[in-house]
Amino acid sequence: MLWWCAFLFLLGILAFMDTLYNYGEIFRRINSVIFMMTSLGLLMRVSMKMKVRTIENYIEKIQRLENEVSMLRAPHQAFSKSTKIQKINES
Repeated sequence: MLWWCAFLFLLGILAFMDTLYNYGEIFRRINSVIFMMTSLGLLMRVSMKMKVRTIENYIEKIQRLENEVSMLRAPHQAFSKSTKIQKINES
């Protein structure tokens, strides 16, 4: 991500120099297309990272909820096992 930003910054500097020294029309077209494509790539990468982070948050939440469910079921299972043992011992 840092490289993308550095590349965009470099293109901005080149565009600024182009306006000062008037390098030519071809450089302006090429620079604008490269700047647009790089910006598009950066936007795609950021959106993909946001989706991945959302999925990671969902996975963490599911794991936390599964742990809470298992903690809540453990005393109930222990109680049901002990009552089964007592029923077997009584008969």
